[in-house]
Amino acid sequence: MQYKKPEYFAGIERFIDEYKELNGGASPSIKMIARGVGLSEATVCKYLKVMREKGIVECEGHRHITTRRSRGDALGSFRVPVVGTVACGSPILAEENIEEYVTLPAALFGRGNFFLLRARGDSMINAGIADGDLVLVRQQDTAEYNQIAVALIDDEATLKRFRPEGDRVVLHAENPNYDDIVVDRCAVQGVAVKVIKDLL
Repeated sequence: MQYKKPEYFAGIERFIDEYKELNGGASPSIKMIARGVGLSEATVCKYLKVMREKGIVECEGHRHITTRRSRGDALGSFRVPVVGTVACGSPILAEENIEEYVTLPAALFGRGNFFLLRARGDSMINAGIADGDLVLVRQQDTAEYNQIAVALIDDEATLKRFRPEGDRVVLHAENPNYDDIVVDRCAVQGVAVKVIKDLL
């Protein structure tokens, strides 16, 4: 059935809730929603954006969509994608980079658009981030001086202290065995807010 414009919000919200009930809380993909409500994927994306602005849904990438009802059912928790090694040229939250999802309590971590990055190596060891740790990252495209940020350089993501200096950016490692990375520019993908050990 194709929903007419006056009821498209309700139709999409209802489809998401019914799908989550039948699939153990997993969210449908954009493609599944489009098929379920009889709209194009582009139209569903446009409507979801409006619904997010109105507070009807929360979208964490394209793989996790939560409605008002399912947020209430979550008892103060939220699901976060765990991102593994990021492939060249691939967005951090691209499907092939997501290892799994974990549920975190909102009371401890707050709410927002987050992802978990699995740390590789020991370049940030003096900041308390060891190889294999999970770092909770808030998605944003800016960082303040000296914040630990996920920066994209030539399609490779790195986790370093962000230190803009004039017309260049210094990405500082918290390990004296590593040199700073100095670049003309980089794209900030998010800022580290918490290191989580022994979660998985």
